[in-house]
Parts: sequence; structure tokens; C-alpha cells
Amino acid sequence: MRKFLVMLAVTGFSSAAHAGEISSAYTDLVAEKDCVTYSAAGDGEGDWANLACTGYRGYPVLIAYDDVRESVFYGFPPAEDLPWESFSAFNSAGPKVEWRIETNGDQSVPFATIHRWSVSDPEDPDKKIEVLVVSKVGQMAERDGCVVGLVVATGNPKANDTARKIADEQTRTFACGADERVQVSGDVALPEFSRAEND
Repeated sequence: MRKFLVMLAVTGFSSAAHAGEISSAYTDLVAEKDCVTYSAAGDGEGDWANLACTGYRGYPVLIAYDDVRESVFYGFPPAEDLPWESFSAFNSAGPKVEWRIETNGDQSVPFATIHRWSVSDPEDPDKKIEVLVVSKVGQMAERDGCVVGLVVATGNPKANDTARKIADEQTRTFACGADERVQVSGDVALPEFSRAEND
């Protein structure tokens, strides 16, 4: 019996050690200083642009802009075109990105981001709804990143804690394009959000 208890203690310690320590790091995302535009609309081609931006320690942030709406990918992208993930209403991503990072020994890997977006209220375009967008970070090997959760921050004092819980518990096992996003609203309704695969 004693040997069994010792084995349980060792197993529990190993599992806890394997989980790693989770922390946050913050990076700026201001197009004028942190991004380069690598393609954009020409005369008569509408209003769109694609930007590559500085992220966390070599992990890039890619922004696709189209008609006052943005789609953002965090980390290493797939070889094919990125899916478009955005709100239906006019929107813009904020100037600060929170990266959730798991550290095991000397290895630190960002596995999720939490990014505050400003979205036009469908009922009143002059008003803005703040939404925390939780995303899975694309890794060098898998290269799959996507939005995992949406948390309305307007009128929700627990929004940051909720977003971190979603990031820490769900992003690493989330199957992009298959699993259903977590959506958390409150007194303020969550603006419509969708994912569209590029042909």
C-alpha cells in the first residue's frame, strides 16, 4: 500500500510538472510602426490590404483588412490562403495583444492570444461594443490557428478572467474549422461573427 501511494505521488508530480507554468506577455499592434503592408488594393480595386506585423518573439501577426473589417491570424500560417474570420459589422482590432505562454524549463511557447476588438453596434453604428477575441496560435509544425472564443467585454467586469480561462483550457486542443467557438455575452449581445474558408 505504501509503495502504491508513493507511485501516485510521483505520478501526480510528473503530471503537474508536465503541465508547465502559464503566464502572459503583451505586445503592441499599431499598423504604422509594427506592420508592413505586403499587398493592397490598386485603383478601382476597392479598399483592402494585407499586413504582416511583429508579434511575440518571432511569432508574427497577420492582418487582412477589407472594407473597414479585419481578420487577424496569430503565429505561423498555413501554406494555403488564410480563412477570413471577422465580425459582420465594421470593426478594428486593438493596439495591444495578450499572449498566453506555457513554460516548461527553458522552453516557452505562446499557445493563445487575447485581443480586444471594437465592433460597431448593429443597432446603433455610432456606438461600439468591446469584444475579447481568444485565438489559437499557429505553431511552426501544425500551422493551425483560429478564433476559439468570443467574450463581450462591454458591461462585463469579468471578461478578462473569462477570456483567460477559455484560452488556458480550450485553445491547445481546439480543432480549427471543426470545433464550435465559445461565445460569452451578457447584458450586451455578442455581435455576429463568422468564418469563411477561401477557395
